[in-house]
Amino acid sequence: MQLAFCIYNYFPFGGLQRDFLQIAKNCQARGHQIRIYVMSWQGERPAQMDIVMVPRKGLTNHSRNQHYANWVTKHLHANPVDLVVGFNKMPGLDVYFAGDTCFAAKAAKKGFFYRHSKRCKHYLAFEDAVFNSYSQTQIMVLTKQQINDFKHYYQTDTERFYLLPPGIALNRKYHQHGDHDAENRRQLFRESNQIKPDDFVIVQIGSDFKRKGVDRSLRAIAALPPPLRRKVVYLVLGQANPAAYQKLAKQLHITDQVRFFAGRNDVPDFLFAADLLVHPARQEAAGMVLVEALAAGVPVIVSGISGYAYHIKEANAGIVLSEPYDQHQLNSALQHAITDKPLLATWHQNAINYGDQTDLYHLADRAAEIILGCAHHE
Repeated sequence: MQLAFCIYNYFPFGGLQRDFLQIAKNCQARGHQIRIYVMSWQGERPAQMDIVMVPRKGLTNHSRNQHYANWVTKHLHANPVDLVVGFNKMPGLDVYFAGDTCFAAKAAKKGFFYRHSKRCKHYLAFEDAVFNSYSQTQIMVLTKQQINDFKHYYQTDTERFYLLPPGIALNRKYHQHGDHDAENRRQLFRESNQIKPDDFVIVQIGSDFKRKGVDRSLRAIAALPPPLRRKVVYLVLGQANPAAYQKLAKQLHITDQVRFFAGRNDVPDFLFAADLLVHPARQEAAGMVLVEALAAGVPVIVSGISGYAYHIKEANAGIVLSEPYDQHQLNSALQHAITDKPLLATWHQNAINYGDQTDLYHLADRAAEIILGCAHHE
């Protein structure tokens, strides 16, 4: 069979992009041809896949998205495939991978002028095309909360939803390469980055610093008592411009505590080197990094709005902050995690156990099965 995969932009360190490529490769490995429609592609291109570059036209994101959808529709009409799989919301999809939250739920909390803007109307229309009760699009989701939100706003039929397990790489697992591998990699990483053995390493990973709440983390570190604060090394890893956050760190007098890194491939080493992962996100459909942290044995402090926060609760491996967000609660949770060493050790062991006992690894396999099953029913 020939499958078309639609994604606006590809870059190697985005969570959605990583899921997209894993699923495409999984379908290809099962003997199917893959055509990819994309406006921009950064990084290495997969072998034996037909990558179609869609002209990037329009002054705004939503106008570019509209042009993309129109162009792809025409191209598919002239060059048909067996199934169209989308990783961004748009009309004409047979299967949609829901890597983000419900836009209608977000728009409902905004003011009158935002809801009547061209941008908002565009995103609502494209979401409606996927989820309305007349649509035949089959929908793969990451959390039950997504199903609840989409059903609430669009009355989507329950039978159209497929809940996927997380899909993290096995190299994230604490014991994947023997009993002492993670400890050795922790020590090597710390030594090569001039981190002292008794420093407290906090990591935050994600490619949209505002949405992931990096400013919230900076304020929590700044609020620590000076003796604790001086022990903290905060590593921020992601494909985003750090300038505004470096400026904030300077204003908060914690420049010495903070280091920014562009997206990179040695994420497991950052996790093995960490004492804690913080993720006080403003918006997060799932948050694959949360389960990556658990598998690597890293305790987590996370905002309750994050879709995968329930994994932290079920693992008993950290703190889920209540909603609406309260900065004082994060400040207190961070201080508690740093000072209560027995609790941190318990969370660490609970995280490892959860990673060993829970399926956090087979998203791409399950998604490929769903996609190919839908193709056979076409």
